[in-house]
Amino acid sequence: MSVQERKERERADRERLIVATAREIAEQQGWDAVTTRRLAERIEYSQPVLYSHFRGKREIVGAVALEGAAEMATALRAATSAARTSATDDGPRARVAALARAYLDFAARNPAVYDAMFRLDGGLAFAREDTPEPLKDAFAALLETLGEVAGDGVHPGLFTEVFWASLHGLATLGRAGRLPPEDAGRRTELLVDRLAAL
Repeated sequence: MSVQERKERERADRERLIVATAREIAEQQGWDAVTTRRLAERIEYSQPVLYSHFRGKREIVGAVALEGAAEMATALRAATSAARTSATDDGPRARVAALARAYLDFAARNPAVYDAMFRLDGGLAFAREDTPEPLKDAFAALLETLGEVAGDGVHPGLFTEVFWASLHGLATLGRAGRLPPEDAGRRTELLVDRLAAL
């Protein structure tokens, strides 16, 4: 391994450590607790080293969001694949229900990551040509299943946006305590039954 390759590997390792530490602090104490000073102390690097990787907290939030988007895409595809191969496969409805549950479960299990993806400014472009690939792929993971049930004459991408917005609303309102938790499953079933043309 050349000196340059070793330096690049060490740089990538430091970036992963910074992102992982930011996620950990945010999940435990919220994003307000994530500061470059606290990160530098926790990972035992100077603030200038941190700034050599990220220009500030906004870019760190963006890196967490991209990582989260990749994880969400994987979770959604795993859930729909499991529904597809299940012995009780009910067809598209089972896949849409599995997708909805996986989305809401991801949001509940990873609140700080979910906030980085959809609530905080990470400097990322959405719904544009320059949208980063992990964000495009997370949307594609939704579209792959939801496009099947959009209904006649409905643009699959537009339908996916509306369904996604509904899931986001359920995730956000549920987490904020604005919806009774005992009805969470019923809400998901209602969304699937009423919005997906099956």
